[in-house]
Amino acid sequence: MSYSKHKIYGLLFKLFKQTEINNKMVSFIIDSRESFKGNLDYIKKEFEKRGDFKFHFFYKDKLSFGSFKKLASSKYVFLNDNFFPLAFMNFKPETIVVQLWHAPGASKKFGGSVDFESREILAKISENTDCLIVTSDKIKDYYSEAFQMPVSKIKALGLPRMDYYFENHDLDKLKSDFSKKYNISADKKIILYAPTFRDEEKYNNVFSYLDLEKFNSVLGEEYVLALRLHPKIKNFYKDDISSHGKYIDVSDFESEQELMLISDMLITDYSSIMIEYAILNRPIIFFTYDLEDYLANERGFYYDFKTTVPGPIVYSSDELINIIHDDDFDRSRISEFAKTQLDVIDGKSSERIVDFLLNNEG
Repeated sequence: MSYSKHKIYGLLFKLFKQTEINNKMVSFIIDSRESFKGNLDYIKKEFEKRGDFKFHFFYKDKLSFGSFKKLASSKYVFLNDNFFPLAFMNFKPETIVVQLWHAPGASKKFGGSVDFESREILAKISENTDCLIVTSDKIKDYYSEAFQMPVSKIKALGLPRMDYYFENHDLDKLKSDFSKKYNISADKKIILYAPTFRDEEKYNNVFSYLDLEKFNSVLGEEYVLALRLHPKIKNFYKDDISSHGKYIDVSDFESEQELMLISDMLITDYSSIMIEYAILNRPIIFFTYDLEDYLANERGFYYDFKTTVPGPIVYSSDELINIIHDDDFDRSRISEFAKTQLDVIDGKSSERIVDFLLNNEG
């Protein structure tokens, strides 16, 4: 691959290479949809507590000379996702470039762990990155492989947006507002169902595998199912995701974290959402109706899925319904799993990261 488009970023950036560094300028690289913005918002709020810092959002799909100039003048530059042009953008030594990454822990393999052809450019990006922030020392080797980055650059300081769960939320009000918005009884328990995207298209219509009528017949008095589809399912699945039973579609609900906070249980499959949900120590069920096919044909995991995930694995609608009905969960597995993915769970990740940067400049 020639990476011609990405090299153009490098050429434009080079025009401003001699721009003087502003020690109070903090830039965030993001797309115009503001995907995965949570980490950046929490870092911004933490810097705001520390003095008169200035902030710039560099929208990677809306280029301007002014934006490049501010980026080149930044003391701190944060990323939250892949940005291949960074391989061709050489910041001044005084600038500190930080990759926060948007997901906690290490679950599905990604980056250089599965895409061997990308390893060369990932290594170039790594050369232009000062540090990569992860949630645990135990997963540094996985991230080193995924990003083609020396372990010495990887710092286990936490995930900024997970500070959300330690803020002073009025849970009763959040649940009440949710119930009113979707016209459901306030005493219903909420089961959040968050399936991931499959490359094998036939597996993306989850209601081909979940008997929602039976689900509601057995569990409907106590629970309501809230479905949150992966964006790729909505964007790329050709057929309607439809069912003859009743459920709430929360795919467009603004805050996934709020959904997790107010839900009483999570149903997922291979999504990394389970790592974040695990800190709430609430039941997680893995509805993996296509497990053998997924393990054989998808990108794989950094661990043995069947023996590691912190909840029961079910393969059929009946198994799923029975597990929920019988309340058959070992919560100690959830807390133990969380410890393998997160070194510290305290709501101070943003503080730790900014402390580290301010105290170790360069």
